[in-house]
Amino acid sequence: METVQFQVTPEQAKDEAFLRQKIAKALGIDADDFRYRWKRRSIDARKRQVKINCSFEVFSEQEQIPSPAAFFPKDVSSAPKIAIIGAGPAGLFAGLRALEIGLKPIIFERGKDVRSRRRDLAKLNKEEIVNPESNYCFGEGGAGTYSDGKLYTRSKKRGDVRKALEWFVEFGATEDILVDAHPHIGTNKLPQIIVGMREKIIEFGGEVHFDSKLTDFRIEEDKITGIEINHEKMLDFDQVILATGHSARDIYDLLFRKGIQINAKPFALGVRIEHPQEQIDKIQYHGRVNDEFLPPASYSLVTQVDGRGVYSFCMCPGGIVAPCATDQEEVVTNGWSPSKRNNPYSNSGIVVAVYPEDFKGHESNPLVCLDFQKSVERASWEAAGRTQHVPAQRMKDFVDGKVSKTLPQSSYQPGLTSVDLNTVLPPMIADRLRKAFVDFGNKMKGYLTNDAILHAPESRTSSPIQIPREKDFQHPQISGLYPCAEGAGFAGGIISAGIDGMKCVDAIWEKLS
Repeated sequence: METVQFQVTPEQAKDEAFLRQKIAKALGIDADDFRYRWKRRSIDARKRQVKINCSFEVFSEQEQIPSPAAFFPKDVSSAPKIAIIGAGPAGLFAGLRALEIGLKPIIFERGKDVRSRRRDLAKLNKEEIVNPESNYCFGEGGAGTYSDGKLYTRSKKRGDVRKALEWFVEFGATEDILVDAHPHIGTNKLPQIIVGMREKIIEFGGEVHFDSKLTDFRIEEDKITGIEINHEKMLDFDQVILATGHSARDIYDLLFRKGIQINAKPFALGVRIEHPQEQIDKIQYHGRVNDEFLPPASYSLVTQVDGRGVYSFCMCPGGIVAPCATDQEEVVTNGWSPSKRNNPYSNSGIVVAVYPEDFKGHESNPLVCLDFQKSVERASWEAAGRTQHVPAQRMKDFVDGKVSKTLPQSSYQPGLTSVDLNTVLPPMIADRLRKAFVDFGNKMKGYLTNDAILHAPESRTSSPIQIPREKDFQHPQISGLYPCAEGAGFAGGIISAGIDGMKCVDAIWEKLS
């Protein structure tokens, strides 16, 4: 097997015969004497002529092309049991890893299965009714199920990214995710993949329980010995993975009340901005729009304003802005895209870094960042008339401090309320956003426009709390308690959360062995 790399035009990247000739010429071999497959694919749009960076693995006719690594579970019906709290990416990957090494995963998820969860999302979008246990954040697959399915991660040092991607392929994702520089599954395809993972866990002796909310721990001599579900009977467990996600605020309250150490953690807060997708394509692809050879364009922006980072977050080409509140009296936004990314709008979080040091009493109060996050979400709910409408403003109007007399069409289903976001967002956020938008407009000509609309707030970028752990992944105070992934402040997306879940299971296996 050899590897060959080169650049081609978007049109040439779709031409199999051209690619074969190009590979043959690069290696000095006959075009009929080899087989090949994509190894890596990315877009280079820095210059006016957009190019595709290509990397191929090339095999002789006699060589076998390796397939993605298969998943080989064990029957764990009688194996030592572990409790996994939360069925998001971390919890599900922890469950799959447990099957692989021979532990029995018992998963407790506060929300509902994917199918039942859809009905609650419909009520939220159409009737503005928030179910605090079943929403865009809680339920089978966690926030990952309905947050686009972007699988890009910079966390190469955290664990086996390739293995995590191959597990997604095992359960139904296309092999393109093993190739693309920024792999993406799509919110429409993720639910069936998540269900496949759940069914595999059950098939091989694990358990998955929905409508099962962790309400207490039993701790004896600094060791966890049991968990209480739904304020009912205590269940005996001495190994518990806490993979509850960054929106399970009641878990932080529970830990705080029981005197279990948690720490305030930096996070980021701002708005979700939505542009017409054609506008972003035109900017990024130097005038090319509705191009069959190029995917909807994305962007990544970052700047420093008054000593603080302001940056794009979770950019969704051809996407939807979604209502992601977990309580009726708050407004929260996020974004997602279907697999084809074929909606007429693009959206992205534009957020400002927030630090514990920004608040008085942060040394003694680990909840200061969480309280700030809550206050902005509540203020947005008040500004929207105490509904799940979102406070909104045209982008240039926001920079100029003017209430928008009209608002453009938006993908946000519950509806929009025109307000001056400068009166809703704290000055430390609003002031930096205004300056950042001017800078972004200079970097991307056409970005700063009143055709773009701001939705407030984008506030659940990451956990404002960290649940500490030692090198063995256990909490420093409580033996047998494994804080995990985004909810504990140790991951930042589907892949990194999944890997963290796997590593927690490995730590338990090492301890028990």
